[in-house]
Amino acid sequence: MRHVKDDDLDRLEPLLEQLRAIDGLRERKRGAFVLKSRSFLHFHAHGDEFFADVRLADDFERFPATTAAQHRTLVKAIKGALDGRA
Repeated sequence: MRHVKDDDLDRLEPLLEQLRAIDGLRERKRGAFVLKSRSFLHFHAHGDEFFADVRLADDFERFPATTAAQHRTLVKAIKGALDGRA
């Protein structure tokens, strides 16, 4: 498992656009998001599959992030977690 590269992020761009639209998240560098000043989300690649590590609570949780359905699940989980923090 490795951190994503620029060409990986090109493939994840539709998901990145959705994440950029979520209030409270800030993209520190392409594909790496913070919430307030704390690291919140980054991506890994393993072969042709992508994974998102997201800090929904105290620790990071790993979500599959390759398909559109997985993107929807990830975005829903993030929005649910952030709504619970308000």
